[in-house]
Parts: sequence; C-alpha cells; structure tokens
Amino acid sequence: MLSRLRPHVPTLCAALLCTAAPLPQSLSSGSVEVLQIAFVVVFVVLSLTLHEAAHAWVAWKCGDPTAKDLGRITLNPLPSIDLFMTILLPGILMLMGMPAFGGAKPVPVSYHRLRHPLRDMMFVALAGPATNFLLSIVFLLGLKVAFYEGAYQQGDLLFEVLQFSLYANLALTVFNLIPVPPLDGSRVMAWLLPSGLREPYQQLENYGLFLVFALVALLRMVPGLNGLLADGSRQLFNFVDLLTGGSW
Repeated sequence: MLSRLRPHVPTLCAALLCTAAPLPQSLSSGSVEVLQIAFVVVFVVLSLTLHEAAHAWVAWKCGDPTAKDLGRITLNPLPSIDLFMTILLPGILMLMGMPAFGGAKPVPVSYHRLRHPLRDMMFVALAGPATNFLLSIVFLLGLKVAFYEGAYQQGDLLFEVLQFSLYANLALTVFNLIPVPPLDGSRVMAWLLPSGLREPYQQLENYGLFLVFALVALLRMVPGLNGLLADGSRQLFNFVDLLTGGSW
C-alpha cells in the first residue's frame, strides 16, 4: 500500500487547501452551494491536470518522452485521475467527517533519459508550481475584470469560485515548493545540495508519505507553521497582484 501511495505525494492538494489557503468566507462555511462546489472541483481538477501536463512537457523537452508517449501532455483530466487517490480516498475521508485530501496520478519521468538528469529533474519539478502560479495570475485577472466591470461582486457565484481557485493555485504553488521529499521543492534542493549531502537527502523520499502527512499535521496543529504557509500564499498574492496592475 505504501508503495502505491508514495508516488502521489507530490500532488497532494486538499490538505493544503484545508491548512494554508485563506478561504473566502462563503466557501469555507457549512452553507456552500452545490453549484459552487461543482465549479470549484472543475477548476481545481483542471489546475492539477495542467500541473501534471507541465511536468510531462518539460520532461519531454529535456529529453524524456515517457510521459508524452503515454498521452500525459493533455487538458483531458482522465489520464490524471487515480481511482484510489483522486476518488475513493477523498470520498471516504469526507464521509468520515475528516479533512479530505487526495492527489492526481503522477507523471512518470525516466531520470536517466534526461539530458542532464539532476538539473533537468529540477526543471521538471518546477514546471508544476510554475503552472499553478501562472494560473493564479489568470484567475486574478478574471476576478479583476469581473469586479471592475461591475457585473459581479463578492458573494456572487463567479466571484467566489474564481477567488477560491486563485487561492488554491497560490497554495499549491507554495506547498509544492516546500523542500520535503518528494514534494517538487525537494528536486530543487537536491540540485542545490553538495554531492555529499544529496544522496542522504534523497533517501528521505522513502519516507515521503510519512513526512508529508507529518507536515500537514504540524500545519494544522501549530499555528505558527500554518501561519507561515498562509503568509507565503499572501505574499505570493501580493506579487501576483503587482504583476496584474497592483490596484486590487
């Protein structure tokens, strides 16, 4: 079971949505509309699909066509859906009244087919969070257009869904960059570390499932750590806002 779960850890998403994202009030309350949930699910699944497609595309450009040959460079979410991690596990946790989390099917990358394996693995890893960051810009631009055109206000369906999707993508960006194996940030850290420390650090990935679960538990139990991740999301929001005009 652990070997089945371990590859999905880099794309664990709902845990960070429960801990880090400063959720809009109407979406974090118990009176969430079914239509809001449906749209949020669609946007989050699309975000995860693009996250994985970005990994696959960069791996292909760096010399490894494994994921491309499997059809993973696509906007179709079906290849990224895993029966257990995407459907069963979140559903079971929700039925049990627990915080729901899950993950997309990971993109396979053949390390030794990359032209510069260590460096290229960093580029492949960064492609996912970078995609979520760009999506956050898209959602913020949508929010600004909806707001300044006067057609939508806070509390309206479109406004709330776009706002939640913005926060979700910011949180995905920050969370995945944490250098805890096997999150995407650990590939960056492995490239930065001297060779003597790199191998012991990479061995931590054998315990990646436990490390990420422990991280999520700490974020939920220790206000300071949770606040640190939330602050990271807010700072990223301010940066995105600056990129899109800074007049929000």
